[in-house]
Amino acid sequence: MKRIAIFFAEGYEEIEGLTVVDICRRCGLAIDMVSITEQKQVKGSHGILVEMDKTWSQADFAEYDMLVLPGGGDGTKNLEACQALMEQVDAFYASGKYVAAICAAPSILGHRGILKGRRACSYPGFESHLAGALVTKGPVEVDGNVITSRGMGTSIPFALAIAGVFCGRQKAEQMAEAIVYRESGEDRP
Repeated sequence: MKRIAIFFAEGYEEIEGLTVVDICRRCGLAIDMVSITEQKQVKGSHGILVEMDKTWSQADFAEYDMLVLPGGGDGTKNLEACQALMEQVDAFYASGKYVAAICAAPSILGHRGILKGRRACSYPGFESHLAGALVTKGPVEVDGNVITSRGMGTSIPFALAIAGVFCGRQKAEQMAEAIVYRESGEDRP
């Protein structure tokens, strides 16, 4: 079974992180919510305290097939300040494993040179941080082993794109219908 780790730092955007967790779990994927510290609870940008599945020291990176970075202004800064996480992001990307980021967090991938020559999107105003990317205004971009998305309003297509990578497009489309994101036969956004 494919396994995903999503990382939470103080100030993360709650909807962006938890939507990914919810949809992936509904699709039958294993996804761990991981605190970048040894604190088991992490407070989001709107003061919502969420209990994590694992703390940093409990995460076994050899188990994971994808790393996900939710946004939020402070959350993104705190993720990027975690050098051990940045080393893992670089290693995953270099080995061809998936990395995904939403909202302000694609700026992290841009700062690390991961977006060069790739289609990518981010929260409006962060495009200048997507160094070398072919910047779009699409809700989500999947380019090779990199997935980016724009913000809270694109959390569902972002999560569905992640699920689609591991479960297949048909399963992701079925999930979109099941959660009434899209009606059967409706065009994709």
